[in-house]
Amino acid sequence: MKAPDFAYARPASLDAALALLAAHGEDAVPLAGGQSLVTALNMRLSAPALLVDLNAIPGLAGVTEAEGIVRIGALTRHRDVGTAETVRARLPLLAAAMPHIAHPAIRNRGTIGGSVALADPATEWPACCLAGGATIVLRGPGTERRVAAEDFFLGLYTTALEPGEIVTTVEFPVPESDSVWAFEELSRRHGDYALAGLAATARRNGAGLRDVRLAFFGVADRPVLARGAASALEAGDVAGAQAALADELDPPDDPATRAATRLQLARVILGRAASRMLGRQGGSQDV
Repeated sequence: MKAPDFAYARPASLDAALALLAAHGEDAVPLAGGQSLVTALNMRLSAPALLVDLNAIPGLAGVTEAEGIVRIGALTRHRDVGTAETVRARLPLLAAAMPHIAHPAIRNRGTIGGSVALADPATEWPACCLAGGATIVLRGPGTERRVAAEDFFLGLYTTALEPGEIVTTVEFPVPESDSVWAFEELSRRHGDYALAGLAATARRNGAGLRDVRLAFFGVADRPVLARGAASALEAGDVAGAQAALADELDPPDDPATRAATRLQLARVILGRAASRMLGRQGGSQDV
């Protein structure tokens, strides 16, 4: 199929882009990397009257660090996020997640802001935002808001974005020196959407862990922080943490993969992540 007819604008400033989005309301959509949007257009799942291309706007891409915060511009390509020296040194969880995102062509074009705004529950960046305690920076006409990742992802392809707003930056606090992390994902083939995935962070507490954050993806209508499982893991009870997932995750049931299978896969990757963060499997993964 081919995309429906639409008008196209390529504004040279953020204010101009926001003005276009405000003027056209629901008839306009922003274009970042386009790796999901173009597919939706070609399948006639989306039919905007106006496409507002953000790629000519300066200052929306790049990675910087200041005052204990790593800021990633919304138009930073997936590959550039994962290979940036600042990310590799400060946020290795993101560097580990990046190769799991689809295929090279998509990683070279898709953007972190587009992924966060789309909020596909089976993708990597939203879960990394939850695990890393990120803040999503939003701009609308004359306004700027900062929304914690925990409050941003509201449901299936649903976020706290208000009409006329776009994601401009994703901010991650630099982890403490005693922080550890793990990233696990299971899919049918490399590049497929995750059947179950986990982005995890914690801090060392002697031989154990504290401040555990377990962000699962592919097992609910949004990325999920498994708080009960995290508490059990902090208590040193890995089996209890795995058992707690039954009450915290709501995996989709489809003809290809039963919900019970996804839940079991989530337990498996939690066990692997716990072993890594506790230093029992291939060495610990320190920040």
